[in-house]
Amino acid sequence: MSKMNINPQIFKGYDIRGIYPKDINEENIVPIVKAIYTFLIRDRKEQSPFRLVVGTDMRTSSPSLTKVAIKTLLELGANIIDIGIVSTPTFYFAVSHYGYDAGIQITASHNPKEWNGIKIVKKGEKGLIKIGKPTGIEVIREMAINGESVSSKAEGYVTRKDGILTEEVKNAIRIVGNPNIKKFRIVADAANAMGSQYISALFSKVPSDLIKMNFELDGNFPAHQPDPLQSETLVDLQKKVVSEKADLGLAPDGDGDRLFFIDEKGSIVPPTIITSIVAWDLLSRNPGERILVDIRYILTPFKIIKESGGKPAVTKVGHAYITEELNKNGGIFAGESSGHYFFRDTANAESQMPVILTILKVLTEKDIPFSQVASMYRRSHESGEINFKVTNAKEILEKAKEKYREGQVETMDGVAVSFPSFRFSLRTSNTEPLLRLNVESYSKKEMAQKRDELVNLIKSTEG
Repeated sequence: MSKMNINPQIFKGYDIRGIYPKDINEENIVPIVKAIYTFLIRDRKEQSPFRLVVGTDMRTSSPSLTKVAIKTLLELGANIIDIGIVSTPTFYFAVSHYGYDAGIQITASHNPKEWNGIKIVKKGEKGLIKIGKPTGIEVIREMAINGESVSSKAEGYVTRKDGILTEEVKNAIRIVGNPNIKKFRIVADAANAMGSQYISALFSKVPSDLIKMNFELDGNFPAHQPDPLQSETLVDLQKKVVSEKADLGLAPDGDGDRLFFIDEKGSIVPPTIITSIVAWDLLSRNPGERILVDIRYILTPFKIIKESGGKPAVTKVGHAYITEELNKNGGIFAGESSGHYFFRDTANAESQMPVILTILKVLTEKDIPFSQVASMYRRSHESGEINFKVTNAKEILEKAKEKYREGQVETMDGVAVSFPSFRFSLRTSNTEPLLRLNVESYSKKEMAQKRDELVNLIKSTEG
């Protein structure tokens, strides 16, 4: 077996991702797809046809990569459910809701236009299993590089599946308890990306005055990069919310699996507060349930979850890790501080429609502006993520662990240290060569003080 010309670095913690055509192209996607399919069916015992969903985003390289992927899968005997151009949450919904065996989504999420990649899921006993570092991506990498593949005499077929968004909207409304929602004025900036689909579908059924920004699908991202974690991409939306006297703003990322909210004053509502609002609402109808929060920020959501009679738990950062924890140990909901939200009722995968509906439901019930609702659920102050490009991350992590050894030290994901009134998380990125710092405290003053203290420690040690 000859080695394939594949950059091993494109196999990330959560998915496959690289620059087109340097890292991923119409030639090397063939052995990659062969490896994915081989991995997915290798231990399968069922005799029924293996049904594989294929979805794609709006990137300019996606049509040709998807065409080659489908051709390769058909040659391997795969039975393909083609769902066309969809958001990643809609892709997850299609795999889980219709009981398909697995799926691949051609997408590079929020990355710039030059990038593309593949997200992989398979059906598990308790929900979807996302294929990442803990669940098989390294096995797929080795199989792809070594050219491993199943051989098949069977001929695959393609079935086109439509109407998925309509079912997804119905499911979201059911999850939130078929709420009565008053008509809100909403501005949404879809960044010419996939979030435009589900926002349009949702508000075709839910009364609203929806003001659309950048809703035309365009893989060149002419307005801005589809990454709401970069605060500069939100500026136009923030201004529009204020100038339109809107009640709130919505900012999904490139493939639609992350979502940021803007209040009526044009301020970003931290995802931990969105998590807390959703947790509070779910626990009011499902008391005592377990809710997960990623390790970066836990003070606000933990307090709200406990106040609401729920059971909080911490996970590593990243959707593959969060989904794995939900599948292993359960939970009705998980919120990640990068704007990912996961529901047991969507097979433990991200879904933004129920989050939007919950926020609108709570705003309807409270009948006060979004900024005031957000303040009601705030229990702590957060630094926002601070990133450092370093070559000696391990040394910095050890130094931080030593300096703050009197606190409660957690090494699940980098180093997180908790004290009675503040805590911090310092970890390497799973997707970029960065060291990421997050600091939180019940006191705004202490948060700023500890943030500066940690920044100085990192800068004095970085190499």
